[in-house]
Amino acid sequence: MPNPDPSTPSLLAWFHEETVWGLSLSSITLALAATLGVYLGITLLLGVAQRRSRRIAEARAASGRHGAGRVAAVVSEVLGGTSHLLILLAALLVGVGMLDLAPRWQARVGQLWFIALALQVALWGTRAIGIAIRRYEERHLGTPSLQVSASGTLMSWGLRTLLWATIVLAMLANLGVNITAFVASLGVGGIAIALAVQNVLGDLFASLAIAVDKPFEVGDFIVVGSVAGTVQQIGVKTTRIRSLGGEQIVMSNTDLLKQTINNYRYLQERRIVFTFTLSYATTAPQAEAVSQAVRRIIESQDKVRFDRAHLKGFGANALEYEVVYIVLDPGYNAYMDVQQSINLAIMRELESMGVQFGVPVRTVHMVSPARGEGPAAGAAFQEASP
Repeated sequence: MPNPDPSTPSLLAWFHEETVWGLSLSSITLALAATLGVYLGITLLLGVAQRRSRRIAEARAASGRHGAGRVAAVVSEVLGGTSHLLILLAALLVGVGMLDLAPRWQARVGQLWFIALALQVALWGTRAIGIAIRRYEERHLGTPSLQVSASGTLMSWGLRTLLWATIVLAMLANLGVNITAFVASLGVGGIAIALAVQNVLGDLFASLAIAVDKPFEVGDFIVVGSVAGTVQQIGVKTTRIRSLGGEQIVMSNTDLLKQTINNYRYLQERRIVFTFTLSYATTAPQAEAVSQAVRRIIESQDKVRFDRAHLKGFGANALEYEVVYIVLDPGYNAYMDVQQSINLAIMRELESMGVQFGVPVRTVHMVSPARGEGPAAGAAFQEASP
């Protein structure tokens, strides 16, 4: 059997000895194989983790353990924000790390590792913020179509800006950039911008306060100062109210929160206080009977709870009565119907009792002039109430 010529290099030896950019073909091939294996492995593990999280969420939701199910669903959604491009970059960095590189290139590989991880964390954080804002709107707004959630947009924008600013500054610091002066200039610039747009920022934070504290929502009937109407839209800077007259009133969010807001959304019943007066010609038995009659009249009404009816005091011109009752229906028209029915019944009852309502009365006494005084003295007269 012929011996192989020792001068003829074998394929394996050539593969080890041949170099590209100073690297052997064998090490490059090994790096490429490692890159492919790491990419396929991470992609496979990511898919398994997503599917398992989704199944856990469905199983926990079906068993009534909604808390754990929501956490698993969030994990599945956040993992869905993983960038395959960054996975490929990580796999390439694993392969490159297996090569015999110069120290300066090894430092660059370490920096790329940090950048890849930071970008992926930023993408996961962005996805998590989006999920949190969406669930916040679903939990607090119920039907988002009724309201453009300016507050949700503002919170999302602010949190994402803070997240990405932190990631970018961390990457710059990792690359060796001195960010101290940069951060200081950002602070000064931010103060200048805040002073220039302080009114707009005030309205923005007022919108955020409305969203978090919820003094009112779209569809609520509110009274603010002289403005009464239904809230139509809560914007970033203004709130739009449809008044009872039909016109649309636009109010600044900041000015709106500076005033006392009467919100009738949670009104379950109305406490009504009204007064009337009777003539001083009314006798004591009649005055007592009037209070009892008013009580009977109110208790005979539907959806009404009587509180009290008293002869409150002695006015300048008449006896003063104060009546308090509660309408169990929050509707304003229902209250007016009840009040009208009570007023008419009181009028009929007083007419049957022969009692008159009190009206301002003025009695004029003419004084005759004394002997020796002129006729002008007869013009003087004295006034007295009955």
